[in-house]
Amino acid sequence: MSWRPSLAYEVQSIFPNELIMPVPSNRPGLGAIPYAGGVTFRVWAPFAPWVRVAGPFNQWSGNANDLASEGNGYWSVDLPGITVGQQYRYVVGDLGRWRVDPRAKEVTQSDGNGIVRGSDYAWKINDFGMPPWNELVIYEMHIASFPDQPVPHGQMLRAAASELGYLRDLGVNAVELMPAGEFPGDQSWGYNPVHMFAVESIYGGPEALKAFVDEAHRNGIAVFLDVVYRHFGPSDLIHSLWQIDGWFERWGPGRNGGDLLLQ
Repeated sequence: MSWRPSLAYEVQSIFPNELIMPVPSNRPGLGAIPYAGGVTFRVWAPFAPWVRVAGPFNQWSGNANDLASEGNGYWSVDLPGITVGQQYRYVVGDLGRWRVDPRAKEVTQSDGNGIVRGSDYAWKINDFGMPPWNELVIYEMHIASFPDQPVPHGQMLRAAASELGYLRDLGVNAVELMPAGEFPGDQSWGYNPVHMFAVESIYGGPEALKAFVDEAHRNGIAVFLDVVYRHFGPSDLIHSLWQIDGWFERWGPGRNGGDLLLQ
C-alpha cells in the first residue's frame, strides 16, 4: 500500500502540542454538504486506513486535509472556507486511489470530479396540484432526444423545458423522465448509471433538473423520474464506487464450494 503521512501528521510529529487533529462532523448527511462558512465532507469507506479530500482549496494535494473516522465506517470533517461550485475528490487509503464522491450531487463528468452543490434553489411554482391518477396522460421523455433542434452540452434539460408547451397542448399532464443519473459518455438511455445521486452533466446538472420541474408545473404537468438503484454502469465505476476503500470479494477456482477470497 502506498502511504505517506498527511501534512497534519507531519506537523504534529514536529509540534505535538500545536495541532488539533480533525474531528468527525456532527452535521448530518453524506457527500459534500455546504454550511454557513464551509463544507462538510462525509463518505462511507469502512476498510480504509485513512481518507482525505482534495480540490482547488488545497491545490489538489492528497496530503493536506484528513477526514476523521466516526468509528462506524464513515469518515467526515468540516472544512471552513470551501464554497459551492468547487470541485473535489477523495483520496482513500492510498495516494494512488483518488475517487469521485459516490454521493456527489453533481460531477464534471462520470470519471471527473465531484462538485459541491447546495440545496438553495428558489422554487418558482409552489402551488402545483397533482392530477388525479385516473386522469393522468403520461409522456415518457428521453431528455437528449426530445428537443427539436441540436442542443449544446449542458443545456438539454433547459431546452426540453422550453418546449413543454407542446406537450401541454397535446393534452399531456405528466412526463416520466428516463433515468437522469450521471452515465459514461454523452449518449445513453440512462440505465447504466455511474453516479445515481448526480444529474447527468450533459443534461445540465441538478439545477437544470429543478428548473425543468418548475417549468413543467407552470404548464400543469407533473414529473415522474425513472430511477436505477439495483445496478451500475459498469463503465467508469473504477473512478468512484468500485473498491473505493480497497476491499473486494471474489471466488476461487471452484465457485460452488471453492475458497472465498476476502481482501
